[in-house]
Amino acid sequence: MLNLLDRHRTIAPEGYNRWLVPPAALAIHLSIGQAYAFSVFNLPLGTLIGGDQPAPDDWKLSTIGWVFSVAIVFLGLSAFTFGRWLEDAGPRKAMFASAVCFASGFFVSALGVHWHNIWLLILGYGVIGGIGLGLGYISPVSTLIKWFPDRPGMATGLAIMGFGGGAMIGSPLAVALMRALDTGTGHGVARAMTAMGVLYFAFMMFGVVTVRLPAEGQAAGNRAPRAAAAPDMHVRQATRTTSFWLLWWVLCLNVTAGIGVLGQASPMIQEMFPGRIGAEAAAGFVGLLSLANMLGRFAWSSLSDRVGRPAVYATYFALGAGLYAAIPTIGRAGNIVGFVGAYVLIMSMYGGGFATIPAYLRDRFGVRHVGAIHGRLLTAWSLAGVLGPVLVNYLREYQVERGTARADAYSFTMYLMAILLVVGLCCNAAVARRPLERVEAPW
Repeated sequence: MLNLLDRHRTIAPEGYNRWLVPPAALAIHLSIGQAYAFSVFNLPLGTLIGGDQPAPDDWKLSTIGWVFSVAIVFLGLSAFTFGRWLEDAGPRKAMFASAVCFASGFFVSALGVHWHNIWLLILGYGVIGGIGLGLGYISPVSTLIKWFPDRPGMATGLAIMGFGGGAMIGSPLAVALMRALDTGTGHGVARAMTAMGVLYFAFMMFGVVTVRLPAEGQAAGNRAPRAAAAPDMHVRQATRTTSFWLLWWVLCLNVTAGIGVLGQASPMIQEMFPGRIGAEAAAGFVGLLSLANMLGRFAWSSLSDRVGRPAVYATYFALGAGLYAAIPTIGRAGNIVGFVGAYVLIMSMYGGGFATIPAYLRDRFGVRHVGAIHGRLLTAWSLAGVLGPVLVNYLREYQVERGTARADAYSFTMYLMAILLVVGLCCNAAVARRPLERVEAPW
């Protein structure tokens, strides 16, 4: 039966409709994108012992934040480790491994919640689930770029927008399951995680069964590329270039500025607007950010096919810096609509950055090894997955402990994020000015 996962079994027959491939990618990314809804678990996990209020032995939000951070670290590490393997094994085998790891992570996490063991929770969702995130994240990307050489930005947007939209499903699903499965002890978190592991595994298997690879030359015959890709460069050569490392920092800084806020979105809006935003409204806010994240991945990356990758990234950084700098003022004014609107636009650009980067790599390093090169670049996400939440969580905790009102505890962090985006703007400008690196030798 495992032979069905082999690469040669996934080659599409002649005349296969390439538009049947994106649903397979979405099935994987909508599932693993649940990671963006993890903040819905934060407050229940922080009151497992105390019930309505945290008890002395309950976990702090800063401690719980490490679960999400470790998951993102292992996403990047597994993408780095298995990116080259994916090119040989094919997307079906990688997607199956992703489904097994992602579901198993939920099951181990449920045990950690049941026994109130933070290390089991980190091992389950962070390490095992994080490996599933990395495998599932990169497997559809290189596949769709091969199917859509004429629209690489749109193709990567199709592959990755599901990851941004995963919280739109995962957030209300988690809230509903915790409520339905609550027995009065532990908010139903452990039971909800077990149920989600089963549901997501079944959904991801649809992607495993339906994914297809184009035969040699098949996709190129569909449409001519609008802009020719750079000459194919091997991953070992690409990672030695200045352009690769500038793009590494472009991704790292863009992600750092968004991921920490996204990981704390539910508690943040409740604390910035106390008495006006409750848990259910906050879950809706997380879902709205997920929708913006998802649609931004498709819209911005599709736009990049027309105006170019450097111009789109310049917009992300310049506009994002201005919005982050304005958010503390918007919050102090009590303007919920303005606050939500600013974050919707920020999250659309944050998601767009993820979807645009594979096409940016294709422009600089060619198509043949873009999956492996993308996997190496995602180590930037690993660093950002730690740096962003640490900046948000620990700076907030530091200020609250020194008497700062919870509603004002995020202001300094927002200004810091604006500065990081300005640095990212400079890195992107440096990439745009550089000529394409020369392929020195065949691989």
